[in-house]
Amino acid sequence: MFFRLLMESFRRQRRRKLLAGIAILLGTTAVTAMLALATTIGDRIHKELAVYGANIVIYPKADLLDVKIGGVDVKPASGGSYLKESDLPKLKTIFWGNNITGVSPELPVELAAARQSGGTLFPARAVGYWFDHDFGGLKTGAPALHPWWKLHGAWPTANAATQNAMNVAVGMKFAQQLGLKVGDKFSLHAAPGVGASSSTATVVGIVTTGDDTENEILLSLQDAQMFAGATGSVRRVEVSARTKPEDAFARVDPDSLTPAKREIWYCRPYANSIAYQIREAIPGAQAEQVRRVEQSEGNVLSRISGLMWLISAAALLAAGFAVSAAMATAILERRGEIGLMRSLGASKGAIAMLFYAETGLLAIFAGTLGYLLGSGLAAWLGARIFAGDGGSAEAVLIPVLLPVVVALALVVALVGSTPSIRAALRMDPSAILRADA
Repeated sequence: MFFRLLMESFRRQRRRKLLAGIAILLGTTAVTAMLALATTIGDRIHKELAVYGANIVIYPKADLLDVKIGGVDVKPASGGSYLKESDLPKLKTIFWGNNITGVSPELPVELAAARQSGGTLFPARAVGYWFDHDFGGLKTGAPALHPWWKLHGAWPTANAATQNAMNVAVGMKFAQQLGLKVGDKFSLHAAPGVGASSSTATVVGIVTTGDDTENEILLSLQDAQMFAGATGSVRRVEVSARTKPEDAFARVDPDSLTPAKREIWYCRPYANSIAYQIREAIPGAQAEQVRRVEQSEGNVLSRISGLMWLISAAALLAAGFAVSAAMATAILERRGEIGLMRSLGASKGAIAMLFYAETGLLAIFAGTLGYLLGSGLAAWLGARIFAGDGGSAEAVLIPVLLPVVVALALVVALVGSTPSIRAALRMDPSAILRADA
């Protein structure tokens, strides 16, 4: 009898059930879309904010030392110390190695350049980079970590240099100063007694960056090492890593924490904890976060996350009110049925169970459908908001969200219908039957 009454309620009150179902459907669709986006928004924002550059920088720890004689700082301006290029693969061995998305070592060299052999020499700053380097299966280098660089031509070819000829890219202002264009050749001269003495450089690309790089010569790292006489050395390394937004716990000194709390700090992908692990992995290295990038990413992510939670809460609240209104109208129409069941001996618990069963079935069906529609909406929104990722919608079906969304639908439906059900159970069956007679 119970199941017959249950099915009859759906058949006879299709319009009321449809309205309540649509309310739950819309609420769960919005919640699913927000939750699905929230699971991927961190990586997407990281890609969007990659235009700010790396979020971790590595340099020799010796640069932090003050070398003074008689109160005079005698440490060379360049620091005079290097990191080993052969140590860089250790970045992939740290706990959060898989979160590293880009690596760009640098080696600056002070040179002199002339438009042609025997011509007037101009002071020039050259910097060696990786351009399209295979770093443990990750293609990375300076262009990947400086996506705002605009190139006319091609990047220098790595591992193709000889002592007498090499390919280079030059900054736009440097090219204007020497009157260079793609395909031109000019001569480069190192400081006396340092590395290679001179070489003929062919311009394969002209770079526009909007900063001091436009006054520089961009070499492959191998060529810069040859000119500097520093084989296998790098001066500075920029690292881009996916990180957790910085909070108060991220800024504490890990050495001051208890072992249990230090392990928690160590195992969270803060920029500080990744930098700490880099210092452990690479001998003589000092790694620090670039706070400008980290704070921008954290601020944007926290604000967007707050907006998503607000939208989700508003959608669920609206769905709850809609269910409450639909249920109140349905119970008002079924007063006679409720009075008859009470007069025939049905308990308040049995009547409440009937209405809760109706609402629960409706919530499960609408919640499941809302999960599917919300996943599609998340894919569409992701493609529109983050058009830089390719602009095409990709499926965002996250199975773990299904029970969460259905549970939320059940809670909203049951809470929304409870006031109306309690009001129905307080009705006097004799008064209801006399009114309907």
